[in-house]
Amino acid sequence: MSLVLECRSLKKHYGEGDLAEQVLREVSLELRRGEVCVLLGPSGSGKTTLLSILGCLLTPSGGELRIDDQLVNFSSPWDLGELRRTKLGFVFQHAQLLPFLTVEENLRVVGQNAGLEFALLKERLNGLMQRLGLEALRAKKPDKLSGGQRQRVAIARAMLHQPSILLADEPTAALDWHNGENVVDMLITQAREAGAALVVVTHDTRLLPKFDRIFTIEEGKVKESSTKSNDAK
Repeated sequence: MSLVLECRSLKKHYGEGDLAEQVLREVSLELRRGEVCVLLGPSGSGKTTLLSILGCLLTPSGGELRIDDQLVNFSSPWDLGELRRTKLGFVFQHAQLLPFLTVEENLRVVGQNAGLEFALLKERLNGLMQRLGLEALRAKKPDKLSGGQRQRVAIARAMLHQPSILLADEPTAALDWHNGENVVDMLITQAREAGAALVVVTHDTRLLPKFDRIFTIEEGKVKESSTKSNDAK
């Protein structure tokens, strides 16, 4: 599998001098296409900060990030916007759908922003709706959907432009176990089918057997605590 994300010595601090709060310290990791990974850590450990940097939503204080072998230029809003539109997909704890648009319109906006031609957008939209069981929800607005349904729409939105990297920040936190497990299964299936690297932040350790790699963050440092391949040795 080819390398899709590489970060070297990522650091993040807030404030300056003696009052600076070090959130990330020399974080380095590599992700390959099709890998599904989970990131664990206590509250306040920097999980969301790291995910936001990997998703080009937050600028690091030091280090470098490469996506598809392209060095990310955090000083260029245009470059960051282009990466988010074309290379990255994000699923948040709450679906954050546009409340005044229908399910289909929420998805169509993403495809249009990514520059997909009409025929390709229609093909991908219809395919995701069918695979994720959203056909009957096309014309509904978010306030008419259950929590699990909204997260399925959020997955479709994140996958529509076929990103190289899919990031999910506590996507099951607002769901019961059954719906939460279904959402994670859908994320993993969609990522593997599309050959995208997936990183999920979660507190739910019951989900760990589903992932290829397990990362833990503590005191701003990340280590790989376990892998399926290591467990099998």
